[in-house]
Amino acid sequence: MKKPIIILIVFISAINSYCQTSDDQYKKPLKLVLDEIQNRYDIQIRYPEELIKDKWVTYADWRYRPDLEKTLTNILSSQDITFVKEGDKKYKLKSYEYYRWSLEDGKEQAEYLASKYSDATSWEKRKNELKPCFWSALQLKHLPEWPVSEPLISNVRKMKGYTIENFALETLPGVYVCGSLYRPAKIQGKIPVMLCPNGHWKDGRYRPDQQYQCAMLARLGTVAVSYDLFAWGESQLQFKEEYHRKSLAMTMQVLNSLRILDYLVSLDYADPQRIGITGGSGAGSHAMLLTALDDRIKVTVPAVMLSSYMYGGCPCESGMPVHLCGGGTNNIELAAMAAPRPQLIISDGKDWTANVPDIEFPLLQKVYEFYGKNDLVKNVHFPDEGHDYGPSKRIALYEFFALHMSLDIIKIKNKSGKIDESGVTIEKEFAMYAFGLKGEKLPANAIKSFEELEKVFEHAVNK
Repeated sequence: MKKPIIILIVFISAINSYCQTSDDQYKKPLKLVLDEIQNRYDIQIRYPEELIKDKWVTYADWRYRPDLEKTLTNILSSQDITFVKEGDKKYKLKSYEYYRWSLEDGKEQAEYLASKYSDATSWEKRKNELKPCFWSALQLKHLPEWPVSEPLISNVRKMKGYTIENFALETLPGVYVCGSLYRPAKIQGKIPVMLCPNGHWKDGRYRPDQQYQCAMLARLGTVAVSYDLFAWGESQLQFKEEYHRKSLAMTMQVLNSLRILDYLVSLDYADPQRIGITGGSGAGSHAMLLTALDDRIKVTVPAVMLSSYMYGGCPCESGMPVHLCGGGTNNIELAAMAAPRPQLIISDGKDWTANVPDIEFPLLQKVYEFYGKNDLVKNVHFPDEGHDYGPSKRIALYEFFALHMSLDIIKIKNKSGKIDESGVTIEKEFAMYAFGLKGEKLPANAIKSFEELEKVFEHAVNK
């Protein structure tokens, strides 16, 4: 029965085509156009109905070309829809992803941006153009006053060579960020600080690799802090998960990190000259951005995120127009703003960081060369690994951080001289809750809607 239906559609389409004129903008329903394309080019196109519902294509027949993919591009670009080839004569439609470019487009833009500066002076000029714009894009040109409340500390646990305690900090009136502080079992003198925001992996900061990372940094002699993304983890006691995909999430995560950093450097044993940040995936985006914004960060390790063509698949990474600053910027320039501070770029062969050794890293190195500090930027690439912050990537982090923070790497090596994570205790999720098993310790002033947050934020930044 399908063939007669297709013939009928084509027949009706042909009649409609001849009936349409420029007065009607040669307009056709998108569904009808897609049916025509499938018949004309003998292909199959898969799509969710809601993606094309009630959409029309103006000048539809004028967008056809002999080449199928040029035709698809001409028609779908007008609808903010893109396509991917799934197999022989098979295509899938999806919503336009502003944050994901083609490799060719990303490389072209990266090389264009790099052509704007040829020495430290021209780069500093570019940097000074970008940084104020970043703050404005985040709506943080005027930082809000921090609430005067004390941090809420709970559930101190003693582990092998380190301790853990949970915390909650009020970052705006009635808005809290929760996490866990990992410290050396014995603290002597001033020690480094390491911010460890978590990425978008399942279980957030509760996942084992995040615990390994923070515990090992503590055993190495660092106070490491693991904390929730906005509207993830315990933040969901206040804000629904769906609000993580609001653009304001990007700003809130910056605010949360700044507040946590302010708290950490206020501790009498924290060394304000030895502050680092690391994160993988979305937290890698955050690590690059926060380092670009805050000169207090001296060492940065973004993992599996630096890319010329992938800007982060979540609004918490690109929801605010940071990447539109300076006539358009990219994550290479964000990472370059760390120069000449030590930076380790961790990449792999099975995600958008696959080309880092050939495309992104040489351009980043170029900026460090302006300062004569090429030895302070490094890329560790794992061509056979995927998108994670697994053991080999963590070992690279420990070695780099120890080197540039004057820490004794021997502390975390076993008798055979290898870095050994086996002494780390992997806790159950509930052990890391700052507000109790059922959120019963959430402060009475905690707001519980995104609408309230918007009002509080607007009042705070305009005060």
